[in-house]
Amino acid sequence: MEEENQLTEKESLALITSMIKKAKNSYIESGIGPLFWGIVITFCSLITYARVSYQLDIGFDEWFLSLFALLPQVFFIWRARKQKNFISHDESIMNFVWATFAICIFLLSFYNSHVHPSNSIALYMIVYGIPTFITGGVRKFTPMVVGGIICWVCSIASYYTSFANGMLLMALSATSAWLIPGIILRRRYLTMKHV
Repeated sequence: MEEENQLTEKESLALITSMIKKAKNSYIESGIGPLFWGIVITFCSLITYARVSYQLDIGFDEWFLSLFALLPQVFFIWRARKQKNFISHDESIMNFVWATFAICIFLLSFYNSHVHPSNSIALYMIVYGIPTFITGGVRKFTPMVVGGIICWVCSIASYYTSFANGMLLMALSATSAWLIPGIILRRRYLTMKHV
């Protein structure tokens, strides 16, 4: 009976490979999350820059697009979790880090809507850098570590520039922290999936 439950070397290797592939199928590792948010935040920042610089009236607040972006994000997370049988310790930590980020962004937006500080762009970029830097460090993914640092450098630079140019810095932050790493992660994920 005991011999029936033992796996052969080939079966053990196949099981380990399968588990690694499932662990790599997370929302962040697949590149969908960073890519998606990199596009949304970069786009909203550039639209805000154009609206302020050229007095464009688009008829709505472009940042509402980030609220609508939550629906696909929830779908992608749900689909990724449905495909997995377990959540690794690192992924559990990352879930808390990104949930904390979402709560902080909500609280910062709530604060800004009531206090209207003159340069809150810098605060957003500080907050953008935190989970990005942590994720890059935990996952040993240098592009996200660099992206987090770029967010903080852009945050400091935004104190010395106009609001419109601060939006260009925010676009640079989102591109560096999420869009470029998302593209890299997506390419890696698709390459690994076909192996």
